[in-house]
Amino acid sequence: MWEWLSTGVGYVLPAVLVLGVLILIHEFGHFLAARWVGVRVLKFSIGFGPKLLGFRRGETEYVLAAVPFGGFVKMVGEEPGEAGEAEVGSFARQSVGKRALIVSAGPLTNLLGAFVLFAAVFAVYGARVPSDEARVGGLTPGMPAEQAGLREGDLVLAVDGKPVGSWEELSQAIRGSGGRRLVLRVERDGETLEVSLVPREIVEKTVFGESLETKTYVIGIERALEVKTVGPVRAVALAAEQSWLWTRMIVVGLYKIVSGRIPAQEIGGPLEIARQAGKQAERGFEPLLMFMAIISLNLGVLNLLPIPILDGGHLLFLAIEVALRRPVDVRHRELAQQAGLFLLLALMAFAFYNDILRVVQGG
Repeated sequence: MWEWLSTGVGYVLPAVLVLGVLILIHEFGHFLAARWVGVRVLKFSIGFGPKLLGFRRGETEYVLAAVPFGGFVKMVGEEPGEAGEAEVGSFARQSVGKRALIVSAGPLTNLLGAFVLFAAVFAVYGARVPSDEARVGGLTPGMPAEQAGLREGDLVLAVDGKPVGSWEELSQAIRGSGGRRLVLRVERDGETLEVSLVPREIVEKTVFGESLETKTYVIGIERALEVKTVGPVRAVALAAEQSWLWTRMIVVGLYKIVSGRIPAQEIGGPLEIARQAGKQAERGFEPLLMFMAIISLNLGVLNLLPIPILDGGHLLFLAIEVALRRPVDVRHRELAQQAGLFLLLALMAFAFYNDILRVVQGG
């Protein structure tokens, strides 16, 4: 716990950078769409709470607030009954299509922003692909490989005297060990050494953390990655592929959490985002950009959920308006938004509780 707290200060800047930029992108999407269709914008705020910095250009006030976890664009006539609702440049006087464009522009900009980040990373840094070598790409803390002294970059030459020429051969040797002690011959910095360890039996899990019925033996090493240079066209194609894969994973993950197939304890909040942002920043700018792209996809998908108070909830109200051929009753809308706010606050409180629990338990 104390180690996490001691490094927590160093995680603040990366977290604020990641969330601040992504919130700016999100709100800028709303802002551009509103201005494009002729809606007057009164305030563009990054963050909530007391104003830290601000200036006015035309009729729009641009604000940087104290609490960076959020933001908003205040438009004329945005809520029923507001002053200016009947004006030509008000949000309320726009067609359903134009209002839907403004509402959806925020999350869609997050999705587009993630695609651009992925493409930029691939174009500048290249694409990381799994290596065929039996090389250690990473170590899981507390597992046999780390405890035995294996290091990232070590090349495994043989297991119990039997040569291994690929990652698959190394994986099969460990999984088929039956839990008996293994002796790995390893090449490190041009020297050859032997490492003795006992694989640990675990229950296999999916990428979503779901436990499978099968058990296997592992030592806690990750597969090494190789960097391949790609051109602009290939970078764009890979960005589209990654955007789709991660979006699908996020949607499936949400479904599994709601259906109870993934423990609710897996839900993370601001502290977990800060911790992960800090970890990625420590590894370098490239991992931080990849992490930012994934969080941007999360923000885009989550904001499209049909929950009142989120952008998806506003789109739901517009869909009902089209079906009924009249706006949703103000009282019904207010009640739905209050319920949505309560649900969102409860979820945030639970996620924050999970974060605190991870800190206390040293997770």
